[in-house]
Amino acid sequence: MTIWIDGSLHADPDARVSALDHGLTVGDGVFETLKAEHGRPFALTRHLDRLTASARGLGLPEPDHDEIRRACAAVLADAPAPLALLRITWTAGVSPLGSARGDGRPTLVVALAEAARRPDATAAVTVPWTRNERGALAGLKTTSYAENVVALARARRQGATEALFANTTGALCEGTGSNVFVVLDGRLHTPPLASGCLAGITRALVLEWTGAEETDLPLDVLDRAEEVFLTSTLRDVQALHTVDGRALPGAPGPVTAKAMRIFDERAAADIDP
Repeated sequence: MTIWIDGSLHADPDARVSALDHGLTVGDGVFETLKAEHGRPFALTRHLDRLTASARGLGLPEPDHDEIRRACAAVLADAPAPLALLRITWTAGVSPLGSARGDGRPTLVVALAEAARRPDATAAVTVPWTRNERGALAGLKTTSYAENVVALARARRQGATEALFANTTGALCEGTGSNVFVVLDGRLHTPPLASGCLAGITRALVLEWTGAEETDLPLDVLDRAEEVFLTSTLRDVQALHTVDGRALPGAPGPVTAKAMRIFDERAAADIDP
């Protein structure tokens, strides 16, 4: 793995950031993950725009898009792969121990790891913890991810690859690293951003390209939905064949299969939609 840190490339064993970096000590940072196919990053402009929005929401200086594009190009050129996960991390930089930030320069890290195509269908479970749709970090993609680590570990112990959250009102919200869509009476729905879910890049493209509706949905919609699928950077559109042990026969169903086909065709036609 090759990693770009603040202007230079490093081999994985030599890549280091300060032990006092606020992204490490208190999770004071934001990040983006995007897929790259044969050295070409997908939807990079959208990801950079969301990175900037997350930085603003956290009160961090805005990252330099041109610098990040150069970093991405350097990492991709150094380690080409058919399919890879590209991660951009932007933190508050070296700071005193504790919550107060220092006045140093933010830290930029861009890393690349090879990836494998996901299966067309998978399993998910719901978890008893909630997303706070009114919290200070709602809708921001921050490095404070421990809640997701705990939820995903629970899901994996139950043989699933994703954990799904409700918000504090009991409405369906999102997964640990994905957005969720359901099919009701043949129509495609996904929770609105007001639910507290992340404004996923793949989610936005599926909304634009399929005509899906943003709808307030109770968590128990998962008990009666005809089809359910997840969207994320590496999942693209991935059907659920099981939710909390309830089988969804024939997954991916017809609506999901159509969404998968549309996404694949549109994404192949435009690398930066």
